[in-house]
Amino acid sequence: MRNIVTEEKIDRYLEITKKALGKIKIAAPERSYNRKLADDFLNMASSYYSDAKHFRESGDLVTAFAAVNYAHGWLDCGARIGLFDVEGDDSLFTLFE
Repeated sequence: MRNIVTEEKIDRYLEITKKALGKIKIAAPERSYNRKLADDFLNMASSYYSDAKHFRESGDLVTAFAAVNYAHGWLDCGARIGLFDVEGDDSLFTLFE
């Protein structure tokens, strides 16, 4: 049963990513190239998160699971390379140190 995407599992992952989206702050200065990257990373994460919720609501739990993991991957990457300030939260994010 561990290899099955249940409603409880996808709901847990959606909640974790929702918390992560709510926690990040863009760290890059407004007019910098990194700001454009940060905005793009956040847009990708938000889009995948929205897709995940849509698939969850339509009953496609496998695709929802894939999409929420892509969303969180964009957030993790942005936090790890310093585009996002996550206040050192290594519970919601995979930080370098």
